[in-house]
Amino acid sequence: MVSKLLATTDAARRNYPIALLVGLIGGAFAAIVKFGWEVPFPPRTPERNATNPPQELLQQLGFSADFTHTTVGFNGNDLPIISFIIHFGFSIFFGLLYCILAEKYPKVKAGQGAVFGLLVWIVFHALLMPAMGTVPAPWDQPLEEHLSEAFGHVIWMWAIEIVRRDLRNRITHQPDPEVEPASQR
Repeated sequence: MVSKLLATTDAARRNYPIALLVGLIGGAFAAIVKFGWEVPFPPRTPERNATNPPQELLQQLGFSADFTHTTVGFNGNDLPIISFIIHFGFSIFFGLLYCILAEKYPKVKAGQGAVFGLLVWIVFHALLMPAMGTVPAPWDQPLEEHLSEAFGHVIWMWAIEIVRRDLRNRITHQPDPEVEPASQR
């Protein structure tokens, strides 16, 4: 079973420069998708969101509350720019990682990225951030937070996968590395 999970593609069919490009684009696009998901399904109560997890993490690392709560104005709205930078950075990092892994390990795309998204949610929201004290322990978080974050991470990674597959195939004029090109079928 492990060997099937770690099965790799033909090295000659991999295209890492394109993977980096589509990972960057997919990560930025998916960050916006995740923002959109959180409008109807906010993951935290207003009280818990007064200092959101990116702000709390930065404060744990020694940044001041004034810095982490820095805002910029747009259309009369104060927007938490530092949180946005962390949000986009996280999404772009995982977009790049996912797209690079997808070139070599096709199983990473299980469920069109949904499994990878759930794993990221589990690692960060159920394990690492609670262990660091950035967010409460999973059993101390409301069910709505788990639902919003779990499904939000599925939608987020699915958005990256949609962008990855479409742009990679359009740019290279080839299917994914594990799929035999039509000319060879």
